[in-house]
Amino acid sequence: MSSALIQRRTSTVDSVAALDALHPVLARVYAARGITDPTQIGRNLHELLPDTRMKGMATAVARLVDALHKQESILIVGDFDCDGATSTALAMLALRMMGAKKVSYLVPNRFEFGYGLSPEIVEVAARQQPQLIVTVDNGISSVDGVERATQLGLDVIITDHHLPGDKLPAACAIVNPNQYGCEFIAKSTCGVGVIFYVMIALRRSLLQQGYFEQRGIQAPNLASLLDLVALGTVADVVALEHNNRTLVHQGLLRIRAGQARPGILALLEVAGRRREQLMAADLGFAIAPRLNAAGRLEDMSIGIECLLCDDPQQAQEFAQLLNDLNIERRSIEREMQQQALDILADLPLSETEMPWGVCLFDPGWHQGVVGILASRIKERLHRPVIAFAPGEGDEVKGSARSIPGFHIRDGLDAIAARHPGLLRKFGGHAMAAGLSLAQQDLGAFRQAFDQEVRARLASQDLQRILMTDGPLAETDLNLELAALLQDAGPWGHQFPEPVFDGEFRVLQQRIVGYRHLKLVVMPVGGSLAVDAITFNVDTELWPDESVQQVRMVYRLSRNEFRGQVSLQLMVDTVIPIS
Repeated sequence: MSSALIQRRTSTVDSVAALDALHPVLARVYAARGITDPTQIGRNLHELLPDTRMKGMATAVARLVDALHKQESILIVGDFDCDGATSTALAMLALRMMGAKKVSYLVPNRFEFGYGLSPEIVEVAARQQPQLIVTVDNGISSVDGVERATQLGLDVIITDHHLPGDKLPAACAIVNPNQYGCEFIAKSTCGVGVIFYVMIALRRSLLQQGYFEQRGIQAPNLASLLDLVALGTVADVVALEHNNRTLVHQGLLRIRAGQARPGILALLEVAGRRREQLMAADLGFAIAPRLNAAGRLEDMSIGIECLLCDDPQQAQEFAQLLNDLNIERRSIEREMQQQALDILADLPLSETEMPWGVCLFDPGWHQGVVGILASRIKERLHRPVIAFAPGEGDEVKGSARSIPGFHIRDGLDAIAARHPGLLRKFGGHAMAAGLSLAQQDLGAFRQAFDQEVRARLASQDLQRILMTDGPLAETDLNLELAALLQDAGPWGHQFPEPVFDGEFRVLQQRIVGYRHLKLVVMPVGGSLAVDAITFNVDTELWPDESVQQVRMVYRLSRNEFRGQVSLQLMVDTVIPIS
């Protein structure tokens, strides 16, 4: 496990003063995240960026309007992760709301076809005889796939958010905030956010034409689909800048009020989460893994059908199936993680000898789970990690996870340029990517990857840093501030949930639930005893009655037990002092 350095976020006196109408702790937290004016907190729908700034939007909408007028057959081609599932479901539901009679979807099976609109998946799509293909959360790199679709007489609209390559597909329209020349400033908008914007623009165009009145259709309230937008945005771990924060906040409000897809409510139930107290983190840690389990082990259509169905009982059945798949996924992951740790045990673990870019492979690993494995090992070592599993024939497929400072997709692009032919396919973004290569080239790639990471990072970048919002006064250790901070979100990537640090005396310590350390602590110099808990500790080290004082990095949390609500510190890191 890499050591961690605790650092405190800073903010200027002026930026905190500009938020003086807020609770002093909340003002400090917001200011440390770049909020310098109350209007930047946002979260209202009227503050969303206009869709007119998205390049390709007008052309895409015009083609969709034509398809609706002619009642053409529309095929949504999605992706096999949570962002792809929510994008697919949203496109299906929105188009149906706007009168589309012949709209269906296709998600490539990751084990047969891999990612995106490949020529092979176009052949499968053509069997359904669509007149228009709309990609969601993929397509920006599908040059060959779009070419094949064109040869078959199929129009393609690409909606995506991944980074483009040197050559763009010759689609009839491309909507992607990250394509060259797009003036839409919220570049972190994910796949479901992009297709949501397309549907907003489509609805407005249809309203202007009198389309709904002419057909006796009520113009849909697309805000009813924001639960899907919130789920996909949080699950894809994109930056929660102002626009995404607004989308997620509005989606959370609808879920908490019970105004969500039956499938989302059912998934919350099987995960044991109360919708009334739902936080953004619950979407990422409770719902998304269950949806993703379908794409990792079976077929993402199970997850999409869960999101699409209107019957609560059927939604409950889908949710239970997804929960069972997630249990199986966790079992596979545990076994793979132990195997990965065995591999790491054979590596030189000194800071000078250990690879800076770590590549792991086992012929028995599951292709659908290597992404989670890479993420777990990355957290353990705090360096870029790629985990590989066998693909078809002589191929291995890798899933990469990175750390701040190393843009993993750009790193792979540089390796491909420096070593032509080494990579067969790759794509992704700053913190995550996928790739494939010949198994016989794994050794050469391992060396090239390590060299690329060393060229782009400095040794201090490999030091895991825990950023905190500083200490809290004893008087701030209360339920009121815990509730205030929870409601001040949504918190997420690049707008992190507030965490604090301080020194505490240990009054009690015991293990609960096999590996969780339950504490009763008191601030040094204080008189208030507070419950605290930290998960998955090393039981060879804890409990330790010789430890009388600790430094903790923690979050304020509400703990409900037998109808009683009390404050509990959720401890991320506990460091013995004495």
